[in-house]
Amino acid sequence: MAKFFFSRFDTSQILSRPSWISMIAVGLALTVTIAAGVFAEIQNRSVHRQSARADVGEQLGLVRARLEGNINSNLQLVRGLVALIATQPDIDQEQFGRISRYLVGEHSQLRNIAGAPDLVVSLMYPMAGNEKAIGLNYRTNEQQRDAAMRAVESGQMLLAGPVNLLQGGIGFIGRFPVFIDKEDGTRELWGLVSAVVDAERLYADSGLTDPDLPIEIAIAGADATGSTGKVFFGSEDILSENAILSEVVLPSGRWQLAAIPRGGWSDMPENAWQIRLLMIAGALLILLPIFVAGQLYDQRRVHIRELKHRQHQMEHLSQRLKLALDTSKIGIWELNLDTGELSWDARMLELYDVPEGRDATRYDVWSESLHPDDLRRAEKEYWDAIAAGGMYHSDFRVILQDGSTRWIRAIGAVHTNARGQSYILGVNWDVSSDIRLKTRLEKAKQNAEDRNRDLEDARALMEHHSLHDSLTGLPNRRYLDQHLLDPEAPRKPTALLHIDLDRFKHINDTLGHAAGDSMLIHAAGVLKEEAGKTDFVARVGGDEFVIAITEPTDELELAAQAERIIEQMRQPIPYENHQCRIGVSIGIAMADTSLKDFGRHLLVDADIALYRAKSNGRNRFEFFSDTLKLEIIRNKQVADDILTGLEHQQFLPFFQPQFCAQDLKITGVEALARWDHPKEGILTPDVFMKTADELNVVPLIDRTILEQALWQSTRWKAAGLTIPKVSVNVSAGRLNDARLMESLDGLSFEPGTLSFELLESIFLDDGNDRIATNFEHLREKGIDIEIDDFGTGYASIVSLIHLRPSRLKIDRQLILPILQSEGQRRLVASIIEIGQSLGIKVVAEGVETMEHARILRDLGCDALQGYAFAPPMPSDKLIEFVREERWRKAS
Repeated sequence: MAKFFFSRFDTSQILSRPSWISMIAVGLALTVTIAAGVFAEIQNRSVHRQSARADVGEQLGLVRARLEGNINSNLQLVRGLVALIATQPDIDQEQFGRISRYLVGEHSQLRNIAGAPDLVVSLMYPMAGNEKAIGLNYRTNEQQRDAAMRAVESGQMLLAGPVNLLQGGIGFIGRFPVFIDKEDGTRELWGLVSAVVDAERLYADSGLTDPDLPIEIAIAGADATGSTGKVFFGSEDILSENAILSEVVLPSGRWQLAAIPRGGWSDMPENAWQIRLLMIAGALLILLPIFVAGQLYDQRRVHIRELKHRQHQMEHLSQRLKLALDTSKIGIWELNLDTGELSWDARMLELYDVPEGRDATRYDVWSESLHPDDLRRAEKEYWDAIAAGGMYHSDFRVILQDGSTRWIRAIGAVHTNARGQSYILGVNWDVSSDIRLKTRLEKAKQNAEDRNRDLEDARALMEHHSLHDSLTGLPNRRYLDQHLLDPEAPRKPTALLHIDLDRFKHINDTLGHAAGDSMLIHAAGVLKEEAGKTDFVARVGGDEFVIAITEPTDELELAAQAERIIEQMRQPIPYENHQCRIGVSIGIAMADTSLKDFGRHLLVDADIALYRAKSNGRNRFEFFSDTLKLEIIRNKQVADDILTGLEHQQFLPFFQPQFCAQDLKITGVEALARWDHPKEGILTPDVFMKTADELNVVPLIDRTILEQALWQSTRWKAAGLTIPKVSVNVSAGRLNDARLMESLDGLSFEPGTLSFELLESIFLDDGNDRIATNFEHLREKGIDIEIDDFGTGYASIVSLIHLRPSRLKIDRQLILPILQSEGQRRLVASIIEIGQSLGIKVVAEGVETMEHARILRDLGCDALQGYAFAPPMPSDKLIEFVREERWRKAS
C-alpha cells in the first residue's frame, strides 16, 4: 500500500510545498482552535450562568430560612400569650405586661404586644412609647379595621404589613383572634392580641440589610398575599431581571422573594480571557490546562470551605426552625419521587395516629389513613401537583385508631436537589376546628341567602305600596321625603303642621284596633277638608300626620287653620253605638329657606313644637321658636349629662341628721341625692330629677345613693360614730319592680339600721298588690318603711293602717307656719296624735329655728330635722359635725 502510494506521489514534491501544508495545518489548527474556543466560550458562559444562579439561589435560601424562622418564632412566642388569655379573659395590664416582658426583648424582633378586649386596645407592653395606640378601636379605625375583621372572621392569626405604626416606625402586625370557650360548648370572641414585629430589626436579623450580602433582594406580598401583593422591600425592577424566586411560607399566607447578584447578572465569566489565551497560545496546550486545573482546584477548596461554613449556618437555622415547628404542632413530610420512600417526623406520626412499630416509609401509610370519601380527591390533588411540578395544597380527613376522624391540611412543593433527585416536601397540621367553623359558616350563609331571597320577594311585593298609607290613602313619610323635603324636590314647603292625635291609644286599647283605624280614617278626612287646595297632607306615623304648606303664608293664617282642625277633631265620632272623642296637638314651624336642607330642619322644628304642645296640656297648637329650640337643647344636654354622670359616679349622697325632740340625740340621717356636676358644682334634685324620671334612670340614682350611703355607714362605724339609722328615698318605679328584693341581695347592713322613705304621693287608696308584697319582703329583711312629705299627698288613715309604716315625716310646708298660725299648730298636733295612736313615730321636716323645735317638742313630736340643727352635708363633714356636737352649741 505504501509502495503504491509513493509510486503515485513524489515525496520531494510534498516537501517542496511546506507553506501549503503549513497553511493547511494552520488553517485546520485555526479552525479547530476557533471552533474549540467558540464552544468553550459558550460552555463557559453557560456554566457561569448556572453557577451564578446556583450561588444566588443558595444565598437566597439562607436569607429565606432566616426570615421565615424569625417570623415564625416571633409569632409562636405570642401564641402562648393568646392561649393564656383564652383561659384568663379577665387579665389586667399588670399581668399582661409581666408575661409580655419575657416575649419582647433582644431574643426576638417583637417591638410590642397589644391586647384589645372587645376590639379596643387597652393592654400594651411596653407602654412607654406606645401610649398613642391605647384606645385604638379596630371597628372604627379605617387603616386597621379590614385586617382586624378578617382575623376575627377567619378565626386565625393574620399577618399584616408592613404598616406605618401610630407610635412611629414600620412593622408587621400579627393579629391573633382570642376566643373563650363557654360552658355550653360555644366560643365567644374575647378580642384581638396584636404583636408588632419591628420591620428594621427583622430585616437586619435576617441578613437583608447586611452590606456584605452578595445579592440584591426584593420582597413582594404585603399582608402575606404572596406574588399577587405589592413589593415592600427592595426594588420592583429586580422582579423583571430574570431573578431567582423563592417563597417565605407564613402562618397565614406567604411572601415572594426575588434575588439577583449585586450589580446585576453578568454574561462574562471570570476566566473568559484565560480560555481565550488558552486557544491562542497553542504552545501552552499542556501547561495552560495544568494551570487552569490548579486554579479550579483552589477555587474548589474555597468553595468547600464556604460550603462547610454555610452548612453550619444551615444547621443553626434548622435548629431554630425545628423549635418553631415543635411549638406550632406542624408535621413535616418528604417523599422521594424516584424511590417512593416516604419520610415523616414525629408530629406527622402523631397527627395520623400511626401505630407504634409500623413502617412509616411507604406511600400506603398515608393513603390507607385517608377517609374513603376523601381518598380519590386527595390523591388526585397530590399527583396533579407532582405532575405540574408546582405547589401542592389539600384538605382531607384521616381515620384515627379509635374510629374518629381528623381534618388535615397539607401544603407542599416539588423540588430537585443538587444530585438531580426529585422530591416533594411539605407540612401538615390539624384544621378540624377550622373545618367545623367553616361548615357552620357555610350553613349560616345558605340560610342567610334563603332569607334574603324571601326578603327580596317581600320587598318586591311591598314596593307597590311603599309610597302611600294603605289605610288612609294618604302619602306616607317616604313620599314626603322624596317629593317635598328632598332638596332636589320640585315643590318647596313654606310651613309645616305636625299633627298628633290625642286619646288615640285609649280608644285603640278599649275599643280595639278596628276602632282605632276608623279614627285614623276620620282624621285623614278632616285634615284633607281643612287643608288648602295646594296643601300637602301625609300620614307619617301611627297617629301622626303632616300638612305641608306650599304657598306663601303667615302665622295668623296658620293659627286659624290649626284652630279649625282642633275644633273639627273635638266633635264626637260615632262608632258602633259609641261616641268617640279624640283631639289633636299641633306643632307649627315656618320654613327658613336660607338653610341648605331647610325641608329636614322644618320637620324637626315642627316636631319640637308638637312636643311642647303635648307637654302644655294637649289639644292645642304651638309655634316653633328659637327660645323653644334652646330649651329643648338644654333639656337634651341635661339628659346627656345625667347619663354621663351615672357612668362616672357623679351622683353622691348628702346626709342631714335627725334628732330626738326631747334630748337632741342623733336618731339617724337622711341620705339626699346630690349631683356633683363637673361644671356647675353640686346640684339638688329639683334641677335634674324631672329629666331623670323621663329617662327612667331614677331607680339607678336611688340604687347609687343607697349603695354609697351603706358604704359611708360602714365608715362611720369604723370611725367610732353611732348613727342608729340611715334613711334613703325610693321612687315609685322601684316599688313596682318585681325584682326589687333580688336587687337588694348582696347589700350589707344590720336589720333595723336602714329605712326606705316613700313619697306620700305614690300611695293611692285603691292599693297595689306588688307594692304591698314588696313592703312585706322589706320588713322581713329588716328594712323600715317611712312616709315622706306627709300632708301634701293622697294618703288616708286607711292607707296608713294598711301600710303600717314605722315613721311618717310631716312636710315642711306644714311646719313653717306654726310660729304664727294657731290653726296650723293644731293641724300639726293632730297629725302627731294620729301617728302616735297608730304606733307610728312622727318626724318633723323643715325645722328652721329653735322656736320651731321647742313647739314641736311640746306637741309630742318624736324627731326633728332641719337647718336649725344642720343642713345636708357630705360624709366627711358629717363626721366632723357629729364629733364636735355642733348642734348642741346651736341649741
